[in-house]
Amino acid sequence: MDLDTNKLQALLGLMVTELGAAHNAALTIIGDELGLYRAMAEAGPLDSTALANVTGTNERYIREWLSAQAASGFISYNPATQLFSLSPEQTLALAVDDSPVNVVGAFVNVAATYSEREQLTQAFKTGGGVAWKDRCSCLFCGTDRFFRTGYRANLVAEWLPQLDGVVAKLEKGAKVVDVGCGFGSSTLIMAQAFPKSDFLGVDFHGPSIDHARQHGAAQDNLRFEVGRAQDFHAGDADLVAFFDALHDMGDPVGAARHALECLKPDGTLMLVEPMAGDTLAENMNPVGRIYYAASTTLCVPAALSQDGGEALGAQAGYFRLEEVLREAGFTRIRRAAASPFNMVIEARK
Repeated sequence: MDLDTNKLQALLGLMVTELGAAHNAALTIIGDELGLYRAMAEAGPLDSTALANVTGTNERYIREWLSAQAASGFISYNPATQLFSLSPEQTLALAVDDSPVNVVGAFVNVAATYSEREQLTQAFKTGGGVAWKDRCSCLFCGTDRFFRTGYRANLVAEWLPQLDGVVAKLEKGAKVVDVGCGFGSSTLIMAQAFPKSDFLGVDFHGPSIDHARQHGAAQDNLRFEVGRAQDFHAGDADLVAFFDALHDMGDPVGAARHALECLKPDGTLMLVEPMAGDTLAENMNPVGRIYYAASTTLCVPAALSQDGGEALGAQAGYFRLEEVLREAGFTRIRRAAASPFNMVIEARK
């Protein structure tokens, strides 16, 4: 075997970077749970003793945590003053919950996949799935938190206005169904923006619906129900939406077909899916890398655990999604909008 030492060194350098990222994922979650980032954003430059004092934590642990975070570039360190701080950019990414670029939820998802490694390893051997109901509860929180930031930034301001005539209907008073709503953040965002319309969030995971009901209890034009995407009870909808959910379903064609049956003749399907090209080569980038990994540990196992067992995966791409929608009976399909993490597809009868 001929060995290129330069390539080997480059590969090992990559692996060292990956190991640092893997270890610091847990530290990022700890920092969020203990309020360390938020405290740093409020206090300005400080040392480990000051941060421990304002957060009620142990200085020795905080000292090591700060060092690890600074070495990762997640926080800033000034060698001259020996103080740590958050830049405005680091603050938005880690300390502001409502920031459109807050990434903590994604780190929570990483932790969930590690906790279920044995289940996933067995699924690799058998080809079976890992059901959503059998996943770590922190996965539901992490998924909602990661996607919620993007929905808050884009859904009402950018995505819905790109759908033909939909905003006018919503402002006047429309009927909307959000399928696979999870904790209901996407449903609630729309309901708050369009008080004259009625919104129904549907998900097959009962605990998620319980959380959604609590989360949206104060919103009069909003309700949540447990139901499957293929046979939930709703009709005469002006808009049916799937937010980062269709590719997780074992029967995506059946889910899309039922959505079509629930729509009015002039109704619209809004399909929000992870950003992806149509080929692996197009997705060989940082976002594609994250989504392929998440798809392997989350999306494909979820789909394979359900009836039908078709696993589109998180990087299905527009062409494959269009095929699904056409097989379901939709005839007018187009890509309506996009963001770094999502594509928005509009479909009609």
